Amino acid sequence: MNRVTRFAFAGRCSTEDLQDPETSRNWQLTRARALIEPKGGEIVAEYFDSGHSRALPWKRRPRAADLLRDLRDPERPFDAVVIGEPQRTFYGNQFGNTFPLFVHFGIPLWVPEVGGAIDPENEAHDLVMSVFGGMSKGERNRIKVRVHTAMTAQAQIEGRYLGGRPPYGYLLGDAGPHPNPAKAADGKRLHKLDPDPVAAPVVRRIFREYLRGNGMYAIAESLTRDGIPCPSAHDRARNPHRDGHAWSKGAVRTILMNPRYTGHQVWNKQHKKEVLLDIDDVTLGHRTQLTWNPHDKWIWSAEQVHEPIITLADFQSAQARQERRRNTAGVERKVGPTKRSYALRGLLRCGLCDRKMQGNYNRGLPHYLCRYPAEYAHSASLPHPLAVYVRESALLPALDAWLARVFAPGRLKQTLEALHRAQTAATPAPDPALEAARRTVAECERRIDRYRTAIDAGTDPALVTEWINQAAADRDATQRQIAAAQAAVPAKTARPLTEQQIAQITKDLGNLTDRLQQAAPERKAPLYAALGLTLTYDHSKKAVTVESRPESVCTSCAYGECPRGDSNPHAR
Repeated sequence: MNRVTRFAFAGRCSTEDLQDPETSRNWQLTRARALIEPKGGEIVAEYFDSGHSRALPWKRRPRAADLLRDLRDPERPFDAVVIGEPQRTFYGNQFGNTFPLFVHFGIPLWVPEVGGAIDPENEAHDLVMSVFGGMSKGERNRIKVRVHTAMTAQAQIEGRYLGGRPPYGYLLGDAGPHPNPAKAADGKRLHKLDPDPVAAPVVRRIFREYLRGNGMYAIAESLTRDGIPCPSAHDRARNPHRDGHAWSKGAVRTILMNPRYTGHQVWNKQHKKEVLLDIDDVTLGHRTQLTWNPHDKWIWSAEQVHEPIITLADFQSAQARQERRRNTAGVERKVGPTKRSYALRGLLRCGLCDRKMQGNYNRGLPHYLCRYPAEYAHSASLPHPLAVYVRESALLPALDAWLARVFAPGRLKQTLEALHRAQTAATPAPDPALEAARRTVAECERRIDRYRTAIDAGTDPALVTEWINQAAADRDATQRQIAAAQAAVPAKTARPLTEQQIAQITKDLGNLTDRLQQAAPERKAPLYAALGLTLTYDHSKKAVTVESRPESVCTSCAYGECPRGDSNPHAR
């Protein structure tokens, strides 16, 4: 091997839930080393993605994107790149879209399948890599079909509970050992739905009142008035993101639409749909959307598999009534997307209920409106006006003036450093109780491993299975305690900015605030988002509190011109 001795290793494993990332990394790394070390190569850098689908193109995988960026760096610490398993790394036509960059920057790409570096002039090498990309895509598609078919059979024929949160009105019950012997030996068991003695009567009441002719809002009002906790208040650990003050129309509607209250297992109500991120650049890949299936695509169990809360006839009558309402002009009409622009879309919250305020045009001008009482029943614990209303033109001048002062070029670095110090000081200290609980979970896992070894050593399997079940029960109980404790902590904690991030943000922002002063209102929304703004409107004081947490800024994206689009639209 000529001058090339320093290698960067690239790899990927799918998800931490389905694979052990460390084991996957180790065997791919071992395979890469077996290829290059006999020829004098040494791995000096690693770019390994964990928990990212192979269907994502390289530029959307964090570590793979770092590798593509470092290819452009003349001071990069490596001279070549080695991949231990191309089927894990390339998918579909990704090789054809990525390899030209390696050729352009003069970086050899080594794979075991060709015994060394890929020759860009060798048609056989190109064919081999294309075949592996196609095999990778085919493997993923076969897994999807096989899993979907198996789950359809389990739901329809066996009536098996396939996971997920039990619906309001039910609790998870034990349905016996897992039919897979290996999983049963690990202590895994099947589950079923058992009626919740507290919530099941509420479900029956909702259907009874709805079939008597009461509307969803009237039902929500009566439940709240009678002091019955709404689903989020009934199970706070599972719903920490909801306020739990009152019943909403949405909660009543969800219960009325759920067929599992009939005692049947129902699956495939939704499916994942892959949508192109950018129709003008298909190399950016897809984003996944969760879409409702039509009712005739739902998979029903052939028989009742858990105790019903309502009769099938009552459920069908409720669906028929909703269908009549949907077909009535002006009733339960879905509002289409608006073409009007709002500079603070998604950034302004109501200080009373902490819900995002909705854009609303009035007399040709943009306003923001919170209509909490239109969706939620009246609650004495949250006295909320019928409408909290604020005009956009009353907010933007003062907001722009504040941004111009705080993020002025002369003060920008000082502001970000102060933000860094504030975030670091606000970082919560580790909870000793949580740390102890995590150690307990780890100890339970070690106990289970030891018990498995005891089976191999000849110990009575029935006795060992009892030990494993006890250890698994201890582990699961502790994990539930951890989940409940974490649910009580605010879901989003700001990550402190590093010095490198401060320098990068300073460079990216530049004169962003100067451009903000000159921009038209309809062009300001991405700029405000780039500055990480969160606004809270205090209705009683007629004042707005502004918070800024800029983590990273792309100036092109700030003006809505970034070709990558939004790969996580649900995460805002």
